[in-house]
Amino acid sequence: QVQLVESGGGLVQAGGSLRLSCAGSGGTFSFYAVGWFRQAPGKEREFVATINGNGNSAYYANSLEGRFTLSRDNNKNTVYLQMNSLKPEDTAVYFCAAADRYGYRRQDQYDYWGQGTQVTVSS
Repeated sequence: QVQLVESGGGLVQAGGSLRLSCAGSGGTFSFYAVGWFRQAPGKEREFVATINGNGNSAYYANSLEGRFTLSRDNNKNTVYLQMNSLKPEDTAVYFCAAADRYGYRRQDQYDYWGQGTQVTVSS
């Protein structure tokens, strides 16, 4: 059983940056791929990015246009989502999730979820 806790959300102006963290506990963290999803008000939750267990491979939703970067520190059981050049349309609750295989893009493929962290980008 893995527990995930997101942090780092907040209010930022358009063009600014934020770094979200996803801290894991209760399992062998490096075993799990970690994905990020986001849900804007009135919209469905959508895939953002995912990183494999040892951190040497990641891929991103095409819509991000290269603005976000994933990394992980398994010594700290933490995955980081660096978000740059933020836009108002990035405003959403951001969730991290863990899966036992890398490459998943659907929510139902992830077994463990955090509670989410709010990101608000003002124009």
